[in-house]
Amino acid sequence: MSAPTSSPTVTRVRGPQKLGPLTPLVGEWEGDAGLDLSYHNQDDETSHTSYFEKAAFTPIPIQENGQQVLWGLRYSMTAWRHGEEAMDPFHDEIGFLLWDKVRGQVIRNVVFGRGIAILAGSGARPEDRVLHFDATPGDPAYGILQNRYLLERAEIRDFTSTFTFHDDGTFGYTSDLLLRLAATGVEMHHTDENTLHRVRRYHPSAELG
Repeated sequence: MSAPTSSPTVTRVRGPQKLGPLTPLVGEWEGDAGLDLSYHNQDDETSHTSYFEKAAFTPIPIQENGQQVLWGLRYSMTAWRHGEEAMDPFHDEIGFLLWDKVRGQVIRNVVFGRGIAILAGSGARPEDRVLHFDATPGDPAYGILQNRYLLERAEIRDFTSTFTFHDDGTFGYTSDLLLRLAATGVEMHHTDENTLHRVRRYHPSAELG
C-alpha cells in the first residue's frame, strides 16, 4: 500500500487580521513570470511582452468616513521588460487597497503613470483567497477616468482584475482592460498576469511557515 500523500502547507496569519482578506499581501514581493498582451503602436501589432516586477504593500492608518471604517494598504507595482531590468520600467502604478468589513467590500484605488485613475471593487469575505476588483466608466462608485488623449485613442470600456492567494505563499494576479482602439477601429483586451513571491516580511514573527 502506498504512503499517504501529504497535503500542501497553508500559510496562516496570526493576529487580529483587521485587513481582512488583504492581510496576506503585507510585505514586499517580486515576480519574474509576467506576461503583457497589448497593442504596440510603433509596430502596429498586438503582441506579448514578458516582464519582471516588484511590488510593495504597506499598512496605512485606519480611515474613518463618518460611520465608515476602512483598513488598508498603500501599494506600488513596477515592471521592467526582460532584458531591460537596469533601464526605465515600462509600467508603474501606485494606489491603495481598502477593506470595508461592515459592507464586505474590497476596494482598489489605483493611479497609472499614463494618466489613468481607477476606483474598482467588489464584495468579499475575510477568509476569501480570491479577490475581484471591477470598474466601469460612468459608474458613480467603481469608475474609470483617463486623460483626453487616451479617451480619444484608447478608450477604456471595462476593467477587471483578480488577486489569488496560493497555498505555497505566492500570490498571482490577472488584469484586463477592454479598450476601443482608434488605430484599429476595434475593441481589444489588454491583459497582464504574473505570480509573485514575498522577499521581505514587515513583521517577521506574524506568520507561521
